[in-house]
Amino acid sequence: MKKKKRIASALLALTMGVSLFGSAAYGEVTDSKETYRVIITGPSSDKAKAKANTGVRWDFGTQGYSTTVNAKQYQALLNNKNLKIEKVPEVQLDRIENASKDKVGTTAITSLPSDRTPWGMQAIYNDPNITSTSGGAGIKIAVLDTGVYINHYDLVGSGEQCKDFTQSSSALVNGTCTDRNGHGTHVAGSALAHGASDGLGIYGVAPQAKLWAYKVLTDSGSGYSDDIAGAIRHAADEAVRTGSKVIISMSLGSAGKDTMIASAVDYAYSKGTLVIAAAGNDGYGANTIGYPGALKNAVAVAALENVQQNGTYRVANFSSRGNPSTDGDYVIQERDVEISAPGKDIQSTWYDGNYNTISGTSMATPHVSGLAAKIWSSNLSWTNVQLRSELQRRAKLYDIKGGYGAATGDDYASGFGFARVR
Repeated sequence: MKKKKRIASALLALTMGVSLFGSAAYGEVTDSKETYRVIITGPSSDKAKAKANTGVRWDFGTQGYSTTVNAKQYQALLNNKNLKIEKVPEVQLDRIENASKDKVGTTAITSLPSDRTPWGMQAIYNDPNITSTSGGAGIKIAVLDTGVYINHYDLVGSGEQCKDFTQSSSALVNGTCTDRNGHGTHVAGSALAHGASDGLGIYGVAPQAKLWAYKVLTDSGSGYSDDIAGAIRHAADEAVRTGSKVIISMSLGSAGKDTMIASAVDYAYSKGTLVIAAAGNDGYGANTIGYPGALKNAVAVAALENVQQNGTYRVANFSSRGNPSTDGDYVIQERDVEISAPGKDIQSTWYDGNYNTISGTSMATPHVSGLAAKIWSSNLSWTNVQLRSELQRRAKLYDIKGGYGAATGDDYASGFGFARVR
């Protein structure tokens, strides 16, 4: 699937190819109908004057503020030599490895799941005979994605927050998180689907966890990095305000490091949340890992497939790899894969109320988010740092040796290994 120039949703990796735009050219703007999402930095006095003229979407303090301006406002900002004006990066949908559909958004054809506990649940629970899952009570999982169909039979009652960060009229709209793409609903299901009231639906890893559904990507799977950064900070602030233990789950990403998102991840981690993000789907070459998964304060998740090689599950070819020069040290640095989880041919909830099977590090990420919620719910006194250490400890117990780059110990393909319930 060819890349589209918008921030993308998903993907297992949404590989956020947030290629930072350089400073805007100081050429004349001729299209009066054009609008621009920009980040503005500079001296406080100049920024204050600019804010009065443009309004503010997100204020990131010393990092500047973002806003949407028309052609006339844009030209005026460019003429102010004291201000630095940059277009806000967009995250791109890289591609989805999809065994049963050609593209995201196609309608599922099943009315009931073919398996209530798909192979990913069986694998992460280490039980091929499991018929239901449990755990996660008291923990919130903030899914930052294309929204979530919170009234899906297998998710209804789990949604505690539903917010839209993509609307042009306001940076944050409460009470709406409609998913017309499918990716966000699929991710949420793998993390915390509860099987429906009749028990005939599908199960996620931590069905008793509560869902914070944050729509940061549009229905086409595109969005702006300032909205993602704002949503990350909002989730962290909500965790503090409500006294909640919060897992921030992001199945999105980009090839380039975005300073707004990086700063937001650091902020959220400092506030006690655990940030879990997809490694990306850029294949098995070294150093293909995407951001924000590549950040030191985010847990980067690689995708496993239901194939045994060298006595373990195998890392999927599409799963991005980290930095081979930092192999073997069991220390997380920037651009390191940390944990592996099921991500190939994953069946889960879909935006039309049915089910769909898709693949990617996007699908692996919510398995780890659900596992983190399940572990934390049984250890409520733990900090996010202690929780992360426990995930790493469990990953070491099941070392992954299958797939390009996978080897004994900490490697750039599978990280520490496959963390499981038991």
